[in-house]
Amino acid sequence: MGDRDSYREHFFNHNWKTGRPPSQVTDACHWCQLRAFPTHKQYPVTIVNKTGDGATLPKDFRFITDSILTQGVRAAEASFRSGCACTDALACRYDGCECLSDMLWDEEEEEEEDEADDNDSNSDSEPEVRDKRQLNYANGNGKPNKRAKFAYHSQGAKAGLLRSRYLDSREPIYECHEGCACATSTDGDQMTDGDNACVNRVVERGRRIPLQIFRTEDRGWGVRTLVDLKKGQFVDRYLGEILTAREANHRRSVSTMARRKDVYLFALDKFSDADSLDSRLAGPPLECDGEFRAGPTRFINHSCSPNLRIFARVGDHADKHIHDLAFFTVRDISAGDELTFDYVDGIVNLAADARHHVEGMTPCLCKSANCRKFLW
Repeated sequence: MGDRDSYREHFFNHNWKTGRPPSQVTDACHWCQLRAFPTHKQYPVTIVNKTGDGATLPKDFRFITDSILTQGVRAAEASFRSGCACTDALACRYDGCECLSDMLWDEEEEEEEDEADDNDSNSDSEPEVRDKRQLNYANGNGKPNKRAKFAYHSQGAKAGLLRSRYLDSREPIYECHEGCACATSTDGDQMTDGDNACVNRVVERGRRIPLQIFRTEDRGWGVRTLVDLKKGQFVDRYLGEILTAREANHRRSVSTMARRKDVYLFALDKFSDADSLDSRLAGPPLECDGEFRAGPTRFINHSCSPNLRIFARVGDHADKHIHDLAFFTVRDISAGDELTFDYVDGIVNLAADARHHVEGMTPCLCKSANCRKFLW
């Protein structure tokens, strides 16, 4: 069975030329769900299966554009929400911005990164007046306590890419958000440096690359990029149903393969602290389950030599317990290459255990040079 045969119902019977089909059609068709994405025309997600096995995506799976808060999970009340009061976009790069208040920086590394930013900038495209304003901020002449603190490069060819110190860390990313006073606009696909747009909204503005979900020969479904990606580039978020710890454990218990279930469950535990005054952070963390409701990143496979890493991203600080899971590239990736991440990244004991065969362990099929041979 060919790829076209696998999705014959959509290709031949679902007519989008006259508008979006009825909900009963889109709810049962993965192609229609993807086509309904607001970014579909610019950054489409496609599905292909050239293996000849006739497999399609799980029928009980649905594509979503935002995570779903399930029973028992609550976002912060409006009275606890806050955002920065920055009135121009440049201020959102410095430590006077309230959104960056929890950022931790080593000053020597910070100065080296700032110098690299300057070297990457294109002087022909940087207005002289903007350069003077940035120098004033850095010298503390614009507003007090101005040190460059946000996670991204801000100028030139690297604008919008994660700084190298972040790629080698597991620190959370703090961004401006819908509760902030700074502007949200962007200049097409490019991060802008002017007064009309805040560049500290990379994850918030969403996926800006086309992806393809494809059938692999031996690892089920995978995801590849259709364009070249730069090191430090944002790819997409991991979406799913946000569950209480109790519900997550229940789903594990009823799953036919508990370890397989853990492939789709991600604990939102970046800010967990038993001593926290916030009961939501002091208690068991929430978990994100992408098995039945998720975005295209749900189908990204594991590799012991991955080209992606997941970072915790915080918008409104009142909702740290529901932080985003954001995929960024850790090296340059060519168009057509498969996207991968390490399922046990940062979990030292699991990574070490996987190097030694224990009965019942799941084999790793990534075929990388430093493959640990087993997932867990």
